[in-house]
Amino acid sequence: MEVIRSLSQLRAHHQDCVATIGNFDGVHLGHQAVFAQLIEKSKKLQLPSVVISFEPQPQEFFVPDQAPARLTRLREKVLALRQFPLDRLLCLRFNRQLASWSPEAFISQVLVDGLSVKYLIVGDDFRFGSQRKGDFHTLENAGKQYGFKVVNTPTRILENERISSTRVRKALQNNDMNEAARLLGRPYSLCGRVAHGAKLGRQLGFPTANISLNRHAISINGVFAVRVLGIDEKPYFGVANVGNRPTVGGELKPLLEAHLFDFNQDIYGKYLEIELLHHLRSEQRFSSLDALKSQIFQDIENAHLFFKIKG
Repeated sequence: MEVIRSLSQLRAHHQDCVATIGNFDGVHLGHQAVFAQLIEKSKKLQLPSVVISFEPQPQEFFVPDQAPARLTRLREKVLALRQFPLDRLLCLRFNRQLASWSPEAFISQVLVDGLSVKYLIVGDDFRFGSQRKGDFHTLENAGKQYGFKVVNTPTRILENERISSTRVRKALQNNDMNEAARLLGRPYSLCGRVAHGAKLGRQLGFPTANISLNRHAISINGVFAVRVLGIDEKPYFGVANVGNRPTVGGELKPLLEAHLFDFNQDIYGKYLEIELLHHLRSEQRFSSLDALKSQIFQDIENAHLFFKIKG
């Protein structure tokens, strides 16, 4: 999948395509249904498939303090999208200029001049343009003018409720990793590069891979049984703490620390994916490092028990 980071990177060979537009945070089963529809139409029309998304997400631009915690950062989203036979991702920088465009300007600049879209798939509640004045009917009328067809996306239902990013966040906040995995179609994971830390885990006898999550807010907190991908061809298992480390002074931004079972390799600089399979407990502040060490022993034992039961 080709990643295009701005309209200025579009070239003549990017013209003529089928497309969809959205934030696609989490790339859950509802999004995947849209991609299946997009890929099917792409094959039928023999045109490239294009996913149009935004970075940052519009809510993060307008109300950064009130925007919901991201399920996936851009790189995580790209990794998830690459699991599907999509041709291109056009990631538009959502800034003051883009926010000021009228619906007509967005249609003209992006859909017509930029991509020459022939078939567009969006939700029937999709809103766009300055003050969110553009809607599905705006796109339908533009399609008649410029010669592209607009259809709405299917709604994916699970247990009588719509699958959505909000529903995934709720599952994570409730520490229901099984529900989150059902909605996503895969275990919920976090990605990042292993960096040097304070080496406290090593001093306690539990060396950890420290990963800065590069986000101000996150939907989860606590200690998890995890599967780690990206070291080599095989997965590794362990426990991970996601949070702000209150016992040792705290962190301003969430940090992930993973202790891998029976593991002694130098993996500094590796980009890893950590699948959070089971919530063991919430993060807490301990009265001493000895109390923390004792709890880590218990966490590891509980994680081993989870993997044994899970098989």
